[in-house]
Amino acid sequence: MTEPLRIGNASGFYGDRFDAVREMLTGGPLDVLTGDYLAELTMLILGRSRLKDPGRGYATTFLRQLEEGLGLAHEHGVKIVTNAGGLNPAGLADAITELAAKVGVPVRVAHVEGDSLTVPDGFLTANAYLGGAGIAACLRAGADVVVTGRVTDAALVTGPAAAHFGWGPEDHDALAGAVVAGHVLECGTQATGGNYSFFRGHDIRRPGFPVAEVHADGSCVITKHEGTGGVVDLGTVTAQLLYETGGARYAGPDVTARLDTVRLSPDGPDRVRISGVRGEAPPPTLKAGLTRLGGWRNEVVFVLTGLDIEAKAQLVRDQIADAFARTGRQPEEVRWELVRTDRADAVTEETASALLRLVVRDQEPEAVGRALSGAAIELALGSYPGFHVTAPPGKGAPYGVFEARYVPAGDVEQVAVLPDGRREVQEPAARTQVLADVEQPALPPPLEAAPTRTAPLGLVAGARSGDKGGDANIGVWVRTDEAWRWLAHELTVERLRELLPETAGLTVVRHVLPNLRALNFTVHGLLGEGVAAQHRFDPQAKAVGEWLRSRRLDIPVALLPPLESADAPEVHA
Repeated sequence: MTEPLRIGNASGFYGDRFDAVREMLTGGPLDVLTGDYLAELTMLILGRSRLKDPGRGYATTFLRQLEEGLGLAHEHGVKIVTNAGGLNPAGLADAITELAAKVGVPVRVAHVEGDSLTVPDGFLTANAYLGGAGIAACLRAGADVVVTGRVTDAALVTGPAAAHFGWGPEDHDALAGAVVAGHVLECGTQATGGNYSFFRGHDIRRPGFPVAEVHADGSCVITKHEGTGGVVDLGTVTAQLLYETGGARYAGPDVTARLDTVRLSPDGPDRVRISGVRGEAPPPTLKAGLTRLGGWRNEVVFVLTGLDIEAKAQLVRDQIADAFARTGRQPEEVRWELVRTDRADAVTEETASALLRLVVRDQEPEAVGRALSGAAIELALGSYPGFHVTAPPGKGAPYGVFEARYVPAGDVEQVAVLPDGRREVQEPAARTQVLADVEQPALPPPLEAAPTRTAPLGLVAGARSGDKGGDANIGVWVRTDEAWRWLAHELTVERLRELLPETAGLTVVRHVLPNLRALNFTVHGLLGEGVAAQHRFDPQAKAVGEWLRSRRLDIPVALLPPLESADAPEVHA
């Protein structure tokens, strides 16, 4: 049997743990080390960086990590594949070549181009999401380090796997398996216990980064280096599989992976096997991400302490509205939110206080700068008793907007720039398949009527949520067949709306994934114009799943853990 290809991850975002590259290269056997540095917000950050210096536009942190990492990778025979090239993969490749010469490490560097699109008027960046073909070509040509711009996160795994096992573009099942492996790895320690609903059962103070042992048929085992922190189990892998996905068809430029075919099984301590993944031809279009500056924003948080919180909040609202009216220019958007963190008869001042948050946005910086700071600070001696703010408002800052569009795959030319400088154009998929919703699977038989108790959903279900542009996704799963029989019938779209009133008026779509005992909800428009626009308190919807888990509903007693208190709540027959 062919030995698996061991692919590790050392970064889930631009700013992840700096020493992870060294940890992964020295912590255990690896064949390939990947790093994901690009999120929707990151492209905007890199775009602004490139405006200041056209030679930049890439993740400079990665270059600093390679000062030590290049030598370690060469010593251990590990290939490095990363999308840290951002908006300037050629520039980063040149910088790595210069670094290699400086530190005396013989390294063959290649990069992938072609994701950069014509930027429409009013936008800062425009990039198509490429697949792994260019990465595979670079590795086949002998590259030790491959740098890309905007590729899909999973491409960092499909490319090395295709090069190693000789997969072609029609090996859909194998490629789909690698896509699933790449999706599990892409967010780093989220696969090893980070941001995990059931974290209390594990030591996740410093979780290790994940490794996928990919086999020739596309199946894999998710694990981590021995002796590192965190945990890999069915729950951590399920949570990451649901993260920022939608329906059963998970589309990409290499293949469309069928998430409803994924099967998970234990494979020993800190080892989970992923098998059975089926693939279909990719869609005829590529996703493209466009970023632009949306305007200017500012905020101030007023601290309200003690009695009459609601009246104090109303006084501030009225005073700020009057101040804006006197200037003759109110910001285009004014949002207030009162967060009741206060407690009655509190033993500390902080716990006696509530927070009143004001956010303003406008196309003109002056409307959110001096107009807000003057209105807020001039109230210092003439407003509610105990007036103070967490920090005085500044001049305001620009905010960004991410937009997703789709372009014909044939209109985008992916080019692998090989270590010897040759340019190899990658052909788009010869066979494509337009995306369509799958038929909803049959639900399991519901549980028989039994006593219930009102309790938080999170006592029986895990969740993970995230963002895709202005939409939020909420994946919810359970760990037993009995709990699945209950959840599949209980947590309908209507029930979700009741539990999360913020979803009122928004389109919510439910996807059923029986193999994972999971439901995946897409809430369209919850995040407004996306994370860069800072539309809501939790702009990336990271905690929406935990909010859902905290909500109380009637749950069959047989599914609940034993009560931890003698003060048992009422059981309903």
